[in-house]
Amino acid sequence: MRLFALRGSDRLGAAVASSLNVELDALEEREFSDGEHKSRPLVSVRGEDVFVLHTLHGGGQSAADRLTRLLFFIATCKENGAARVTAVTPYLAFMRKDQQTKPRDPVTSRYVAQLFDAVGTDMVVTVDVHNVAAFQNGFRHSTLLSLRNAFLPRIEALARGGRVVLLSPDTGGMRRVGLLQEAYAAHAHAPVGLAMMEKHRSGDVVTGELFAGDVEGAEVFVFDDMIASGGTMVRAAKACRERGARHVHAMATHGLMTTTSEVLFAPEIDTVTVSDSVPLSFEPGAFGKLEIVSCAPLLADAIQRLHAGGSIRRLLNPLP
Repeated sequence: MRLFALRGSDRLGAAVASSLNVELDALEEREFSDGEHKSRPLVSVRGEDVFVLHTLHGGGQSAADRLTRLLFFIATCKENGAARVTAVTPYLAFMRKDQQTKPRDPVTSRYVAQLFDAVGTDMVVTVDVHNVAAFQNGFRHSTLLSLRNAFLPRIEALARGGRVVLLSPDTGGMRRVGLLQEAYAAHAHAPVGLAMMEKHRSGDVVTGELFAGDVEGAEVFVFDDMIASGGTMVRAAKACRERGARHVHAMATHGLMTTTSEVLFAPEIDTVTVSDSVPLSFEPGAFGKLEIVSCAPLLADAIQRLHAGGSIRRLLNPLP
């Protein structure tokens, strides 16, 4: 097995390698003055089961640049005789545009899947995509991981024995929150409430006031796949406060935040928890309410199972 991590994902790559008790394999990445680049493995990949880790956000590079670098490196490994190449992309960019909602809209998620196919990618591994159905339909050879189990101890610690309500900030996230509810109920052996906030977006205008669920006196956890500006989270938190929530906590797998993200400053939100699936552009310690959960153990376990022919289902659903 060979494990590579491209520049900008090397910190997470080192954590994954440590969990696997292996060393990252050496590679070269070279920049040219005109903005082009090249990369190549510095060890033989002929006949090897190759895993290339690169998350498609952060590090001062655009999502398009990071995607291009990953695709070129995969193609290089295939051209040099790799038996199998798996792209491990904890955050897979361009997945939000997964259907046509206006005339002549692109379906970008499908185009990205076609690009991975074009360079000979054998498998794409990612974590908590925006639309599961669109991802599974677009990516023919894929493994979708979920980090929800890693959030369970954090929820339990923040709840402090109080009544827990899990809230989806929009109708599209109810399936995601429902799976978290099942996992937390089994983990904590306690009832878990559900709530939902209506949201419609047209351009930059967000509407929808319908709120379903009882949050009075509860520890509310607003759960989503990603946080960028955090406006959706703040909107849901305000609605919870108006209805008597004791505390409101924002949680998401992918933290696409900057130091100006609204979620980090809103008084309605007590804590923010995200994973290290993308590198933050600032030190987490600068914001006392921010906590980071590592996705490295999950990725390492998935890589080991894929390499050895183990069960991903058992990884995601350890309980019978």
